[in-house]
Amino acid sequence: MAEPTEGKSAPPFTLPGINLDRIGLEGDRLALKDLIGERIVVVYFYPRDNTSGCTVEAQGFRDLKGQFTRNGAVVIGISTDDIASHESFASKHRLNFPLLSDEDGAVTQKYGAWAEKKIYGKTFMGTVRSTFVIDRKGKIAKIWPKVSPEGHAREVLDVVKSMD
Repeated sequence: MAEPTEGKSAPPFTLPGINLDRIGLEGDRLALKDLIGERIVVVYFYPRDNTSGCTVEAQGFRDLKGQFTRNGAVVIGISTDDIASHESFASKHRLNFPLLSDEDGAVTQKYGAWAEKKIYGKTFMGTVRSTFVIDRKGKIAKIWPKVSPEGHAREVLDVVKSMD
C-alpha cells in the first residue's frame, strides 16, 4: 500500500481509545469517518506512553487544545500501547484529547509511521513520530514525517489556523 501523501484522501481507521468524550463522541472506539466533514483532524503517531519525547509532545497538544478547538480542529494521538497504558499516561499528564490504541500496528503502518529505527547501534522496527493534518473533506493537508517534539504542537496549530 502506498504511503499517504498531501492532497490525497486520509486512510480510514477505527480504533479503540480513551477520552473520546473530550471531543463529543460516545463509546470506546473512534472512526475517522465520524469526524470528517465537520472538523479538521490532527492525527499524531508517537512511539510510547510515558517516555520523555512523547510526554513533551503530548503536553504541547494538551496545552494548546483550546486553540485547536477554536480553530475547528481535534487532536488525536495514536500509539501501539494498550488502553491501560493510555489511561495511565493521560491521567498522569492530564491529557485532554483522545489517545487511540493501535496494538497490532496496522493503522500506524497504513500511515507510513512504522519503519526501521536505530538507537544506540541497535536496529529495530518501531513507530516514527509523525503528524498528519486532515481537512474537513478527508484529504491530507499537511504531513510531518519525522517530528521533533519540542514546539511541534505550535507548528501544527499554525497550519490549522491557516486552513479554511
